[in-house]
Amino acid sequence: MTSNERVVVIGSGLAGVRLARRLGELGTPVTLIGEEEHRPYNRVLLAEVLAGRYSPEVIALPAPAELTRARVTGVDRAARTVVCADGTSIGYGRLVLATGSNPVLPPLRGLFTADHELPEGVHAFRTMDDCLGLAKAVRPGVRVVVIGGGLLGVSAARALAVRGAQVVLAQQAGRIMERRLDPAASALVERYLTGLGVEVHTECRVRDVRCAGGAVRSVELADGYALDADLVVLTCGVHPRAGLAQAAGLEVGRGVVVDDELRTSDPYIHAIGDCVQHAGTVYGLATPALEQADALAALLAGDTDSRYTGTRSLTRLTLTGPDSPFDLAAFGETEALPGDDVVQLTDATRGTYRKVVVRDDRLVGGVLVGELGTVGALARAWEGAEPLPSDGGPLLHLLTHDGGS
Repeated sequence: MTSNERVVVIGSGLAGVRLARRLGELGTPVTLIGEEEHRPYNRVLLAEVLAGRYSPEVIALPAPAELTRARVTGVDRAARTVVCADGTSIGYGRLVLATGSNPVLPPLRGLFTADHELPEGVHAFRTMDDCLGLAKAVRPGVRVVVIGGGLLGVSAARALAVRGAQVVLAQQAGRIMERRLDPAASALVERYLTGLGVEVHTECRVRDVRCAGGAVRSVELADGYALDADLVVLTCGVHPRAGLAQAAGLEVGRGVVVDDELRTSDPYIHAIGDCVQHAGTVYGLATPALEQADALAALLAGDTDSRYTGTRSLTRLTLTGPDSPFDLAAFGETEALPGDDVVQLTDATRGTYRKVVVRDDRLVGGVLVGELGTVGALARAWEGAEPLPSDGGPLLHLLTHDGGS
């Protein structure tokens, strides 16, 4: 593209804001369009707002100068314009979709009213409005059922417990955070939540949301057991928000399909962040979104060699409670396959757990709970994918010391 072509970015989340700011710094004309009324914010920290630890202002992102608040309803690829709900059109030289993701709303009986709205007391947990609405409804002693025991469900349950709610976490899988942690680490997270007063139910399938007078009253499980509830929080995952791309005739799989130049099936339209499917992968995480934004900013500003070739991302979570914080990190494959070597260190007194998986003399994954001083060195060894010395000494050093060589 030429340096004076305007780039229009749809979506004011982490990826969209990062891209717009980078382009602005590089002197490329850019317009950022966001539909939320709030200032752009770091969605990763919404649980801290819910917990009362941060105000919304604290997690606000430094927005670029040219921010348009509008809801985009369509893309005219022939005219190279985007159409907004108020009837206005905005022209682009290049268009970038950073539309993010939507919460998964499970197919539960009673989940929606006759007007296809969530009943009073039932909340998704994805946007600032979701967070503020839930925070307003929480009070000490209120009975809350959190449906979904992944990263978001664990974060929400902890925040609600800190606020004094009586929290039940209902997880359909056999353990919490089963996609990111191994069984031992999952057990430590569950123990931490239980210590905060959270009642954790695994292998627990929710079947029905019971309401009276338009407000939620209980949640019924598949075995017929009912959990009383004043509030229900849906944390069942997210899916790419690709409707705008699909309506525009772009290639969409599980997300908006892009190549290494983060280009869609239309050469004038790119996509980044949670809405994207790159090389068959939908990440839905902050680190890949930021790396995609940086790669695309360089490309659009004239660096023709800039490419995005994927992210080996590390999951890190800090749960703050009334006592000391609970830290965990996980990367790569946290469960061993037959023939893999495993190095595992557990200190029950200090509440720490460290494990790495080695395959063909290469570090392929790890999980750490508690003290995370070694996580940076381990992640670098994993990302480098270099063969490890056969005596295992340096690996043990990485696992037990802050850094090491």
